[in-house]
Amino acid sequence: MTLDHSLANAPQPEPVVEPDAQPARPWWQGAAIYQIYPRSFQDSDGDGVGDLAGITRRLDYVAALGVDAIWISPFFTSPMRDFGYDVADYRGIDPVFGTMADFDALVARAHELGLKVLIDQVYAHTSDQHAWFADSRQNRENPKADWYVWQDPNEDGTPPSNWQSVFGGPAWTWDARRRQYYMHTFLKEQPQLNMHNLDVQDAILDVARFWLERGVDGFRLDALNHAMHDPELRDNPPAPEDGRVRSRPFDYQIKKYSQSHPGMVAVVEKLRAVCDEFPGVHTVAEIGGDHPQADRRAYTAGDHRLNSAYGFDFLYAPALTARFVAETLARWELAPGETGGWPSWAFENHDAPRAVSRWSTPENRAAFARVKMALLMALRGNVIVYQGEELGLLQDEIAYEQLQDPEAIANWPLTLSRDGVRTPFPWEDTAQGGFTSGQPWLPLSAQNLSRAVAVQEADGASLLHFTRHVLSLRKAIPALHHGDLVDCTADGDLLSFERDAGTARVRCLFNLSPEPIDLPEPVEGMIVLSVNGADHDRLPAYGALWLGIG
Repeated sequence: MTLDHSLANAPQPEPVVEPDAQPARPWWQGAAIYQIYPRSFQDSDGDGVGDLAGITRRLDYVAALGVDAIWISPFFTSPMRDFGYDVADYRGIDPVFGTMADFDALVARAHELGLKVLIDQVYAHTSDQHAWFADSRQNRENPKADWYVWQDPNEDGTPPSNWQSVFGGPAWTWDARRRQYYMHTFLKEQPQLNMHNLDVQDAILDVARFWLERGVDGFRLDALNHAMHDPELRDNPPAPEDGRVRSRPFDYQIKKYSQSHPGMVAVVEKLRAVCDEFPGVHTVAEIGGDHPQADRRAYTAGDHRLNSAYGFDFLYAPALTARFVAETLARWELAPGETGGWPSWAFENHDAPRAVSRWSTPENRAAFARVKMALLMALRGNVIVYQGEELGLLQDEIAYEQLQDPEAIANWPLTLSRDGVRTPFPWEDTAQGGFTSGQPWLPLSAQNLSRAVAVQEADGASLLHFTRHVLSLRKAIPALHHGDLVDCTADGDLLSFERDAGTARVRCLFNLSPEPIDLPEPVEGMIVLSVNGADHDRLPAYGALWLGIG
């Protein structure tokens, strides 16, 4: 394997760490969080599927990156129709991932290493195998009859509204036992909880309290703005053409009534109150949709709602341009006197394709991976690194006969499979990548095996070592860690902004193109980080500078 050696091994200047006069900040403000997709991180028992004991085995590696916390995707009891996001028991560990003792050991080891532990919580829906749904579907009179979204058919037998599911087809499935339709935003095996029901709210708050008492440090809240519907079941309006290919009926609607109900804010406040019963808990909501910023602001406003939120701005963006970055960051900046609104940022995750494959050409990937990582670590807010992003892993192509992703199977070949970002983590450049001794649940590719941890550990100029370096700088310099974002501008392919902690600033410049940029006049400041050979006069292709000023 040939890694990018354009960043020479010359020693980097030590950052000037200015004193931070602010009062003690919560641990999560400015944190770097490492997302672990447990099926694909490390298999400990040879069944080809990653598990909790495997995560524990590899926590030293994660801690050595310099991150503050891990976020573990679902490991709860599940029939795995959507690979854990269809929860059949919120308090159970699926046997494929291990036992509760394995989870307790993971939390204990993470805490020994100084890592906080965040886990997914899926409150918008359950599995159809959940005991709650089994009770609810029996008849219309049982105590849980109203725990899910049930509705009579229209007079002609059609579903009660025109709402469409994310994975294709109507968001309604007929159930003969009740002679009613039930709602599901995603798979029909993921019936929608009725979050208007106060008993349901209490039940999910009890789930949160259960895991907090178990020692977790917070939650990533899945599809939270999907968790409450319009009780009048009004039809969604059609979406105007925007030039994008529509591969699903879901794409033809503005989701005005099927998601983002304003009543969800009150549930968010109840959840925050439960979290406040425990010290240092962090909450971050996943907020999707066509216009998610209103929900992200509403769910994080003030000190009585969630700590943070993130969306799909970067995760599904087809290109990374200076203008796009500047406009995206501007949506999160606060007006004078405004509180809350602490963003979280991710360029990759288990639902979105690898960014180096989306945003760069093969000949530029090595250089691009560095500027991308430097940009992520310079953003105001929390940053989320998806497993393998620190290695520059590429999106894998999975043959149709090997697909596991239900969305990709349903909408093949127009929907890009999420399996391509979920392939096993390559620890070694061997057949099974050090991931398993058995047959992996998804194949490992030669392109990613060549980027394995063992390969990059042996190369001091690798992306892995670079990632550790920029993470250490972010943590050491208050302006980068939690300072304000100011003077963000896009000038062609040149993105620039400053991070300001009050006593000192860091100026950040990024060339987001394969062509060099000669700076109109030399920039001033001590070079804290040079990426791909950048200096005070010139940013080479995908070059970047962090400069200490003031």
